Amino acid sequence: MNFKEELLKAQKRISPYIHNTPVLTSRLLNEIAGAELYFKCENFQKMGAFKMRGATNALLQLTDVQKTRGVVTHSSGNFAQAVALAARNIGIKAYIVMPKNTPQVKKEAVIGYGGIVIESESTPIAREEKAEAVLQETGATFVHPSNDIPVIIGQGTATMELLKAHPDLEALITPVGGGGLLGGTALAAHYFGKNCPTFAGEPQEVDDAYRSLKSGKIESNKTTDTIADGLRTQLGDNNFPIIQKYVSAIICVSESEIIAAMKLIWERLKIVVEPSSAVAFAAVLKDKNRFKNKKVGLILSGGNVDLANLPF
Repeated sequence: MNFKEELLKAQKRISPYIHNTPVLTSRLLNEIAGAELYFKCENFQKMGAFKMRGATNALLQLTDVQKTRGVVTHSSGNFAQAVALAARNIGIKAYIVMPKNTPQVKKEAVIGYGGIVIESESTPIAREEKAEAVLQETGATFVHPSNDIPVIIGQGTATMELLKAHPDLEALITPVGGGGLLGGTALAAHYFGKNCPTFAGEPQEVDDAYRSLKSGKIESNKTTDTIADGLRTQLGDNNFPIIQKYVSAIICVSESEIIAAMKLIWERLKIVVEPSSAVAFAAVLKDKNRFKNKKVGLILSGGNVDLANLPF
Protein backbone atom coordinates (compact mmCIF):
# COMPACT_ATOMS: atom_id res chain seq x y z
CA MET A 1 0.00 0.00 0.00
CA ASN A 2 1.19 3.52 -0.83
CA PHE A 3 0.71 5.11 2.59
CA LYS A 4 1.69 8.59 1.41
CA GLU A 5 -0.98 8.54 -1.30
CA GLU A 6 -3.57 7.15 1.12
CA LEU A 7 -2.83 9.92 3.65
CA LEU A 8 -3.30 12.60 0.97
CA LYS A 9 -6.57 10.99 -0.22
CA ALA A 10 -7.83 10.71 3.37
CA GLN A 11 -7.10 14.36 4.08
CA LYS A 12 -9.10 15.43 1.03
CA ARG A 13 -11.88 12.89 1.69
CA ILE A 14 -12.60 13.82 5.31
CA SER A 15 -11.99 17.58 5.25
CA PRO A 16 -15.69 18.49 4.73
CA TYR A 17 -16.60 16.45 7.84
CA ILE A 18 -13.95 17.46 10.39
CA HIS A 19 -12.34 20.54 11.96
CA ASN A 20 -8.79 21.61 11.17
CA THR A 21 -8.13 22.04 14.88
CA PRO A 22 -6.06 24.89 16.34
CA VAL A 23 -2.44 24.68 17.51
CA LEU A 24 -1.67 26.32 20.86
CA THR A 25 1.61 27.34 22.45
CA SER A 26 2.58 28.57 25.92
CA ARG A 27 5.78 30.41 26.84
CA LEU A 28 5.52 29.12 30.42
CA LEU A 29 5.05 25.47 29.36
CA ASN A 30 8.02 25.88 27.00
CA GLU A 31 10.13 27.08 29.94
CA ILE A 32 8.98 24.19 32.15
CA ALA A 33 9.74 21.63 29.41
CA GLY A 34 12.93 23.25 28.13
CA ALA A 35 11.57 22.87 24.58
CA GLU A 36 9.33 24.67 22.08
CA LEU A 37 5.96 22.92 22.27
CA TYR A 38 3.12 23.01 19.73
CA PHE A 39 -0.11 21.46 21.00
CA LYS A 40 -2.46 20.16 18.26
CA CYS A 41 -5.84 20.49 19.98
CA GLU A 42 -7.95 17.51 18.95
CA ASN A 43 -10.02 18.16 22.07
CA PHE A 44 -11.68 20.76 19.79
CA GLN A 45 -12.43 18.13 17.14
CA LYS A 46 -16.06 17.22 16.39
CA MET A 47 -17.30 14.88 19.17
CA GLY A 48 -14.27 16.00 21.17
CA ALA A 49 -11.48 13.68 19.99
CA PHE A 50 -9.16 12.76 17.10
CA LYS A 51 -11.14 9.55 16.52
CA MET A 52 -13.60 11.46 14.34
CA ARG A 53 -10.91 11.45 11.65
CA GLY A 54 -10.38 7.71 11.44
CA ALA A 55 -14.07 6.85 11.78
CA THR A 56 -15.00 9.26 8.99
CA ASN A 57 -12.25 8.02 6.69
CA ALA A 58 -13.29 4.38 7.19
CA LEU A 59 -17.03 4.98 6.71
CA LEU A 60 -16.60 7.11 3.58
CA GLN A 61 -14.84 4.18 1.89
CA LEU A 62 -17.70 1.71 2.34
CA THR A 63 -19.40 0.43 -0.80
CA ASP A 64 -23.04 1.38 -1.50
CA VAL A 65 -24.14 -2.11 -0.44
CA GLN A 66 -22.18 -1.86 2.82
CA LYS A 67 -23.71 1.55 3.53
CA THR A 68 -27.24 0.12 3.29
CA ARG A 69 -26.37 -2.43 6.02
CA GLY A 70 -24.56 -0.02 8.34
CA VAL A 71 -21.53 -0.47 10.58
CA VAL A 72 -20.78 -1.99 13.95
CA THR A 73 -17.99 -1.30 16.43
CA HIS A 74 -17.28 -1.97 20.10
CA SER A 75 -16.09 0.89 22.27
CA SER A 76 -16.77 2.34 25.69
CA GLY A 77 -15.61 5.82 24.79
CA ASN A 78 -14.56 8.20 22.06
CA PHE A 79 -14.62 5.79 19.11
CA ALA A 80 -18.25 4.91 19.90
CA GLN A 81 -19.18 8.58 19.61
CA ALA A 82 -17.01 9.07 16.52
CA VAL A 83 -18.62 6.20 14.60
CA ALA A 84 -22.13 7.29 15.64
CA LEU A 85 -21.55 10.87 14.46
CA ALA A 86 -19.69 9.89 11.27
CA ALA A 87 -22.52 7.46 10.42
CA ARG A 88 -25.13 10.16 10.99
CA ASN A 89 -23.20 12.59 8.77
CA ILE A 90 -23.08 10.04 5.96
CA GLY A 91 -26.63 8.77 6.51
CA ILE A 92 -26.02 5.16 7.58
CA LYS A 93 -26.85 3.06 10.65
CA ALA A 94 -24.28 2.54 13.41
CA TYR A 95 -24.55 -0.31 15.92
CA ILE A 96 -22.33 0.38 18.92
CA VAL A 97 -21.52 -2.40 21.40
CA MET A 98 -20.79 -0.80 24.79
CA PRO A 99 -19.99 -2.54 28.09
CA LYS A 100 -22.78 -2.38 30.68
CA ASN A 101 -20.50 -0.50 33.09
CA THR A 102 -19.86 2.35 30.62
CA PRO A 103 -20.85 5.67 32.23
CA GLN A 104 -24.40 6.62 31.26
CA VAL A 105 -23.22 9.99 29.95
CA LYS A 106 -21.16 8.20 27.27
CA LYS A 107 -24.07 5.98 26.23
CA GLU A 108 -26.31 9.04 25.99
CA ALA A 109 -23.74 10.83 23.83
CA VAL A 110 -23.75 7.91 21.37
CA ILE A 111 -27.55 7.79 21.34
CA GLY A 112 -27.59 11.58 20.85
CA TYR A 113 -25.53 11.13 17.69
CA GLY A 114 -28.02 8.55 16.41
CA GLY A 115 -26.05 5.41 17.32
CA ILE A 116 -27.87 2.20 18.28
CA VAL A 117 -26.37 1.09 21.62
CA ILE A 118 -26.15 -2.64 22.35
CA GLU A 119 -24.87 -3.54 25.82
CA SER A 120 -22.40 -6.33 26.59
CA GLU A 121 -20.54 -7.62 29.63
CA SER A 122 -17.43 -5.58 30.35
CA THR A 123 -14.69 -8.00 29.26
CA PRO A 124 -12.96 -7.51 25.88
CA ILE A 125 -14.03 -11.03 24.81
CA ALA A 126 -17.67 -10.30 25.66
CA ARG A 127 -17.54 -7.09 23.62
CA GLU A 128 -16.11 -8.91 20.61
CA GLU A 129 -18.63 -11.76 20.85
CA LYS A 130 -21.55 -9.32 21.04
CA ALA A 131 -20.21 -7.36 18.05
CA GLU A 132 -19.88 -10.63 16.11
CA ALA A 133 -23.51 -11.50 16.94
CA VAL A 134 -24.66 -8.09 15.66
CA LEU A 135 -22.63 -8.62 12.46
CA GLN A 136 -24.31 -11.99 11.86
CA GLU A 137 -27.76 -10.54 12.49
CA THR A 138 -27.46 -7.32 10.45
CA GLY A 139 -24.80 -7.94 7.80
CA ALA A 140 -23.18 -4.68 8.93
CA THR A 141 -19.47 -3.97 8.40
CA PHE A 142 -17.17 -4.10 11.41
CA VAL A 143 -14.92 -1.08 12.00
CA HIS A 144 -12.12 -1.58 14.54
CA PRO A 145 -11.34 1.40 16.82
CA SER A 146 -7.57 1.33 16.21
CA ASN A 147 -6.46 -1.54 13.96
CA ASP A 148 -8.21 -0.94 10.59
CA ILE A 149 -5.88 0.64 8.02
CA PRO A 150 -8.43 3.33 6.93
CA VAL A 151 -8.86 4.28 10.61
CA ILE A 152 -5.07 4.48 11.15
CA ILE A 153 -4.63 6.57 7.99
CA GLY A 154 -7.46 8.91 9.02
CA GLN A 155 -5.85 9.53 12.41
CA GLY A 156 -2.64 10.59 10.64
CA THR A 157 -4.35 13.65 9.14
CA ALA A 158 -4.03 15.56 12.44
CA THR A 159 -0.24 15.42 12.09
CA MET A 160 -0.45 16.41 8.42
CA GLU A 161 -2.28 19.58 9.46
CA LEU A 162 0.23 20.24 12.25
CA LEU A 163 3.21 19.81 9.92
CA LYS A 164 1.63 22.08 7.31
CA ALA A 165 1.37 24.83 9.95
CA HIS A 166 4.81 24.06 11.47
CA PRO A 167 6.95 22.24 8.88
CA ASP A 168 10.14 22.56 10.93
CA LEU A 169 9.06 20.34 13.86
CA GLU A 170 11.91 18.18 15.16
CA ALA A 171 9.82 15.59 17.03
CA LEU A 172 6.21 14.45 17.37
CA ILE A 173 4.61 12.75 20.36
CA THR A 174 1.20 11.20 20.99
CA PRO A 175 -0.38 9.02 23.68
CA VAL A 176 -0.56 5.29 22.85
CA GLY A 177 -3.34 2.86 23.72
CA GLY A 178 -4.68 0.80 20.82
CA GLY A 179 -2.03 2.27 18.50
CA GLY A 180 -4.24 3.85 15.81
CA LEU A 181 -3.24 7.44 16.56
CA LEU A 182 0.44 6.55 17.04
CA GLY A 183 0.56 4.50 13.82
CA GLY A 184 -1.10 7.25 11.77
CA THR A 185 1.05 9.97 13.34
CA ALA A 186 4.26 8.03 12.65
CA LEU A 187 3.31 7.53 8.99
CA ALA A 188 2.44 11.22 8.55
CA ALA A 189 5.69 12.30 10.25
CA HIS A 190 7.70 9.93 8.04
CA TYR A 191 6.15 11.09 4.76
CA PHE A 192 5.52 14.78 5.46
CA GLY A 193 8.01 15.74 8.20
CA LYS A 194 11.63 16.74 7.71
CA ASN A 195 13.69 14.29 9.76
CA CYS A 196 10.96 14.37 12.42
CA PRO A 197 10.94 11.24 14.65
CA THR A 198 7.77 10.05 16.40
CA PHE A 199 7.53 9.17 20.09
CA ALA A 200 4.69 8.10 22.40
CA GLY A 201 3.77 8.46 26.03
CA GLU A 202 2.20 5.49 27.80
CA PRO A 203 0.95 4.95 31.37
CA GLN A 204 3.24 2.65 33.40
CA GLU A 205 0.10 0.81 34.57
CA VAL A 206 -0.67 -0.30 30.98
CA ASP A 207 2.77 -0.41 29.37
CA ASP A 208 1.99 -3.09 26.77
CA ALA A 209 3.14 -0.96 23.80
CA TYR A 210 6.47 -0.24 25.54
CA ARG A 211 6.96 -3.95 26.20
CA SER A 212 5.82 -4.88 22.67
CA LEU A 213 8.53 -2.70 21.09
CA LYS A 214 11.10 -4.36 23.36
CA SER A 215 9.99 -7.96 22.76
CA GLY A 216 9.06 -7.65 19.08
CA LYS A 217 5.59 -9.15 19.61
CA ILE A 218 2.24 -7.78 20.77
CA GLU A 219 2.08 -7.90 24.56
CA SER A 220 -1.02 -7.47 26.71
CA ASN A 221 -1.75 -6.07 30.18
CA LYS A 222 -2.85 -8.00 33.24
CA THR A 223 -4.46 -4.89 34.76
CA THR A 224 -5.92 -1.65 33.38
CA ASP A 225 -5.52 0.44 36.50
CA THR A 226 -4.90 3.87 34.95
CA ILE A 227 -6.70 7.18 35.03
CA ALA A 228 -6.03 7.40 31.28
CA ASP A 229 -9.10 5.32 30.44
CA GLY A 230 -8.70 5.84 26.68
CA LEU A 231 -5.38 3.95 26.75
CA ARG A 232 -6.48 0.66 28.30
CA THR A 233 -6.45 -1.20 24.97
CA GLN A 234 -3.62 -3.03 23.22
CA LEU A 235 -1.87 -2.82 19.85
CA GLY A 236 -3.18 -4.66 16.78
CA ASP A 237 -1.59 -6.67 13.98
CA ASN A 238 -2.01 -3.82 11.46
CA ASN A 239 -0.69 -0.92 13.52
CA PHE A 240 2.10 -2.78 15.36
CA PRO A 241 4.34 -3.26 12.28
CA ILE A 242 3.96 0.47 11.47
CA ILE A 243 4.88 1.39 15.06
CA GLN A 244 7.85 -1.01 15.02
CA LYS A 245 9.16 0.56 11.82
CA TYR A 246 8.49 4.26 12.39
CA VAL A 247 8.33 4.97 16.17
CA SER A 248 11.62 5.90 17.86
CA ALA A 249 10.69 5.25 21.51
CA ILE A 250 7.84 4.92 24.00
CA ILE A 251 8.19 6.79 27.30
CA CYS A 252 6.28 5.42 30.30
CA VAL A 253 4.79 7.81 32.87
CA SER A 254 3.27 7.35 36.33
CA GLU A 255 -0.28 8.21 37.34
CA SER A 256 0.93 11.22 39.35
CA GLU A 257 2.90 12.46 36.33
CA ILE A 258 -0.20 12.18 34.13
CA ILE A 259 -2.30 14.15 36.64
CA ALA A 260 0.37 16.86 37.02
CA ALA A 261 0.63 17.26 33.24
CA MET A 262 -3.16 17.39 32.85
CA LYS A 263 -3.38 20.06 35.55
CA LEU A 264 -0.69 22.18 33.84
CA ILE A 265 -2.55 22.03 30.52
CA TRP A 266 -5.82 23.09 32.18
CA GLU A 267 -4.11 25.89 34.12
CA ARG A 268 -1.78 27.26 31.45
CA LEU A 269 -3.47 26.55 28.10
CA LYS A 270 -6.93 27.14 29.64
CA ILE A 271 -8.42 24.16 27.83
CA VAL A 272 -10.23 20.96 28.86
CA VAL A 273 -8.31 17.77 28.06
CA GLU A 274 -8.93 14.23 29.26
CA PRO A 275 -6.25 12.29 31.18
CA SER A 276 -5.24 10.25 28.10
CA SER A 277 -4.44 13.53 26.31
CA ALA A 278 -2.02 14.62 29.02
CA VAL A 279 0.11 11.48 28.71
CA ALA A 280 2.15 12.82 25.76
CA PHE A 281 2.96 16.04 27.63
CA ALA A 282 3.81 14.05 30.77
CA ALA A 283 6.31 12.05 28.69
CA VAL A 284 7.99 15.23 27.41
CA LEU A 285 8.32 16.51 30.99
CA LYS A 286 9.72 13.17 32.16
CA ASP A 287 12.33 12.87 29.41
CA LYS A 288 13.43 16.50 29.12
CA ASN A 289 16.94 15.71 27.86
CA ARG A 290 15.55 13.91 24.81
CA PHE A 291 13.51 16.96 23.73
CA LYS A 292 15.75 19.77 25.04
CA ASN A 293 15.68 22.91 22.86
CA LYS A 294 13.72 21.07 20.15
CA LYS A 295 10.50 22.06 18.39
CA VAL A 296 8.05 19.38 19.49
CA GLY A 297 4.52 18.73 18.23
CA LEU A 298 2.13 17.10 20.72
CA ILE A 299 -1.24 15.65 19.75
CA LEU A 300 -3.79 16.46 22.47
CA SER A 301 -6.02 13.51 21.68
CA GLY A 302 -9.34 14.55 23.23
CA GLY A 303 -11.34 16.48 25.77
CA ASN A 304 -14.20 14.18 26.75
CA VAL A 305 -13.65 14.31 30.48
CA ASP A 306 -16.02 13.35 33.29
CA LEU A 307 -16.26 16.68 35.15
CA ALA A 308 -17.80 14.97 38.16
CA ASN A 309 -14.71 12.79 38.51
CA LEU A 310 -11.68 15.05 38.08
CA PRO A 311 -8.32 13.91 39.54
CA PHE A 312 -7.54 17.36 40.99
